[in-house]
Amino acid sequence: MSIRDHAILNMDALRANPYPGRGIVIGQTPDGSRMVQVYWIMGRSDNSRNRIFVEDGDTVRTAPHDDSKVEDPSLIIYNCTRVHGRAHIVTNGDQTDTIYDALVAGQSMDDALHTRTYEPDAPNYTPRISGMIDQDAPVHAYTLSILKTIDNDPNQPVRAFYNYERAIAGIGHFVATYDGDGDPLPSFSGEPRPVQLLDDIDATRDLYWDALHNDNKVSLLVKHIDSGTGSTETRLVNKLAR
Repeated sequence: MSIRDHAILNMDALRANPYPGRGIVIGQTPDGSRMVQVYWIMGRSDNSRNRIFVEDGDTVRTAPHDDSKVEDPSLIIYNCTRVHGRAHIVTNGDQTDTIYDALVAGQSMDDALHTRTYEPDAPNYTPRISGMIDQDAPVHAYTLSILKTIDNDPNQPVRAFYNYERAIAGIGHFVATYDGDGDPLPSFSGEPRPVQLLDDIDATRDLYWDALHNDNKVSLLVKHIDSGTGSTETRLVNKLAR
């Protein structure tokens, strides 16, 4: 079975999954002209669902939709994306800033994430997922990482890094926080999975927004990065703003 066949099957699996949690996709448009980042958040509690994405310059961050309903902002309010030079960071938590600060200091994404671990939200110990496209990187087109536990055991941390040397036109690689719903929530397993990407940014936005479980999806962003000029284009969808 080809990677494109696997991508179709993985899109079907995403549609059937009631709760993949937060997810990152990184890859390339079918025409090969742009790199793509997709990031979404989901929520089961009122606190998690009370969020929107806000664009602030070249940063996208989470923000409360209703300030009066905020219960605990510590793990739900953060910068989702940041840019340093030609490096485009996307993560599911405040490790966005950890990676950014490391790049400013001349270090790498790997260096930054070796100082971090899973989120402190027992009993789920939610994985930290991160990705980066560095247009100046000489070795790889993009990187994905997941910091997690083995079987929700906080004494068994795992740090996994996946460096993709060449992008594949029309294919993204997908990593999420969870494999599905549960109590505790089961962490994402295995390697990042190939999924589909489209040329049109709005079509990619609709593809992923429509694939997410309607009751649990909260917000989604799609970012295109021109492989020649480095110019960017971003789309945001917020369920509470619709």
